[in-house]
Order: sequence, then structure tokens, then C-alpha cells
Amino acid sequence: MPVYSMTGYANVLRQPGANQGAGGAQLGIELRSVNGRFLDLSLRLPEECRHLEGSLRERVSAHLRRGKVELRLAWQAGDEAEWPEISPSALARLATMQHQVQAALPEARSLSVQEALGWCKQARAQAPAGDEAWMALVEAGLQALLEARAREGERLAAILLDRVAALRALANRAEPLVPAVVARQQQRFLERWQEALTSAGGNVSPEAAQERALTEATSQAIRLDVAEELARLRTHLDEIERQLRRGGELGKRLDFLIQELHREANTLGSKSAALELTEIAVDMKVAIEQMREQVQNIE
Repeated sequence: MPVYSMTGYANVLRQPGANQGAGGAQLGIELRSVNGRFLDLSLRLPEECRHLEGSLRERVSAHLRRGKVELRLAWQAGDEAEWPEISPSALARLATMQHQVQAALPEARSLSVQEALGWCKQARAQAPAGDEAWMALVEAGLQALLEARAREGERLAAILLDRVAALRALANRAEPLVPAVVARQQQRFLERWQEALTSAGGNVSPEAAQERALTEATSQAIRLDVAEELARLRTHLDEIERQLRRGGELGKRLDFLIQELHREANTLGSKSAALELTEIAVDMKVAIEQMREQVQNIE
């Protein structure tokens, strides 16, 4: 399955069938979506489509799971409706209303010919299509939006896989440094221990002091060893890559895995006893933050 972004845009225009008496009218749907924790749908409908709101919400929720989505329906009359037939009854009604308005507001100006024709055209305007045509248009718009979100999702997946590769490279750089760092810290500890024994005099036997020193040095080495953190980090990277290859609804899973990556990188940084490991931990945090920003847009 593809990876879907929550960001997308679609615009579809259609003419309903001639048998619907639409007079060349054009139907249009515009869909915009951005990221959101849940599905938040906003509808902007012409008056003749208000009764379709429930069906539209069901149709959208069947295709989309997350994101803030705005759906707008509109229609425009065709060319043959540009010159409306002049209706004597409509003109008489306009004249009556104009007289009533001017009686209340003497300074109100009279209607122009263009304004009178516009009112006649509006009075004759009718819904250009039935429910079936509107719902077919919505289906086409949703498919176009899904395609747009899939294209954006493919781009996001490529960015994430690139960051996964970068984190693997950083982990590979850190791994050979760990034994040397641990050994160096052990040696420093033994040297300081020996200095402390020398300053304390001969109150402690050499054998007991050496055994205690080795115990403390080993304990410190365990605290500094980041092999487990690197192993868990690689496991999380494997799972992220597997999820991206599988596709589907994976935004929340990826968000959890990003949090785990942050945890391992923070632990690596806190245990770092060498400048090289600290720099690697910082680079990891930068890459993970870049991944987090992209994951926020994945459905």
C-alpha cells in the first residue's frame, strides 16, 4: 500500500449529463487537506446540496482517516444561461419591490438594466444536477485527493528512508568507538585510584585495593557502554523501514518509533565520555528531529 501524506489538494470540474437538464452548467469540487491528529472535515456547500451533508461525511470518512479537510462544492451556469429570458412577472415584482424600498429610503437609486437582468437570471436559476451527479463528483474529487496525498506520501517516505540510512551510518561510526572509550575510562579510573592509595599511605593491602579498583572500573564501564542503545536504535530503524515499505495508515506508529529513537539518542548522549560519541549523538538527534517533522504529515 502507498504511504499517504495528510497534505493534498484536488480540484475537479464536470458537466452533468444532458438528460439532467443542466443547460451546460458546470459542477466543481475543491478539496484541501493538511495534517491533524484526527479527521476534521469542514463542508462548504451550495444551498441545494445541504441535504447531502450526512452522505458526504460518510463518503469522506470511508476514504480518509486523519487530517483537517475542507470540501467545497459549487456550480456555474452555462453559456446559454448568460442571456436570461425577460419575464414580465419577474420585472413587475422587481418594480414593486423597488417602489417599496424607495418609499422607505427616498435616496435609494433605481435598478440598472444590468441589475434587473441579473435578478431575472437569479430567479430562473435552478440546481444543475441531482444527488447522483453530485456524489459522483465527490467520489472523483476524493480519488484525485488520494492520488495527490499518495504522491506527497511517496516523497515523505523517501526523505524518511534517507534519514534512516543516515542514522545507520552514525550508529556504524559509533560502534567501533565504544570499546576504546570504555578502556580509556577504565585506565583513567585506575590511575586516579592508584593516586588515591598512594596519598593514603599503606593502610590498605595492594591485593584488596586492586580488586576494589577493578570492581569499580567495571561498574563504570558498564554505565558507559552504549552497545545496548545502539542495538535498540537499529531495531527501531528496521521497524520504521518495514512500516514504510508496507504503507497504509502508519503515522501514529511512526510517531511512537520516533519517540523511541529520541530516547536511545538521548541515552547515548548522556553516556558519552568522548567528544566523538557526543558529536555522533548530536547528529543523531538532528536527524531524528528531521524525521519527526516529516512524520507529523503522514496519515
